[in-house]
Amino acid sequence: MKKVLLLLAKGFEEVEALTTVDYLRRMDIIVDTCSIGEIEVQGAHRIIVKADKKIDQINSIKSYDGLVIPGGLPGATNLRDDNRVIKLVKEFNKDEKLIGAICAGPIVLQRAGIITGKRVTSYPGFDNDLKESEYKDDLVVQDGNIITARGPAVAVYFALKLVENLVGKKKEEELKKDILLDMVENTIYK
Repeated sequence: MKKVLLLLAKGFEEVEALTTVDYLRRMDIIVDTCSIGEIEVQGAHRIIVKADKKIDQINSIKSYDGLVIPGGLPGATNLRDDNRVIKLVKEFNKDEKLIGAICAGPIVLQRAGIITGKRVTSYPGFDNDLKESEYKDDLVVQDGNIITARGPAVAVYFALKLVENLVGKKKEEELKKDILLDMVENTIYK
């Protein structure tokens, strides 16, 4: 069974974090939510989430197949400025494990030095912080083991791309059907 670590810091974007957790868990992917501070973490819109773990409890990344970094402010800057987070990001990348970052989250990858020359995207305006990368205006961008996405409205497609990479295209299609996204897309794109 695949397993992912999703980082939470005060001010995280709730839609991005919780959509990802929900959709991955629907596909039987284990997701450990992990706080860099208190076990109860307040999001950018004052929704409080109880994390499964605290970052100091993560002694090894061996059991994890991926790492997810939601955006939101100041959540993404809190993650970016935490040396424990940067160390984790570097470890996941060194082992070529899947790394996903959405919205402002790619600034964490920039600080870790793992996206130089890579194709990335982010919330509009953060492209200035990602100058060492090949910036794209696409909704979701994958370059090797790194997946980046624009922001809250794209959280569904970000989660789907993570699902595809972790458990395959068939499971991604199954999820689209389960959440009625196939119906939405067929209605919109008729």
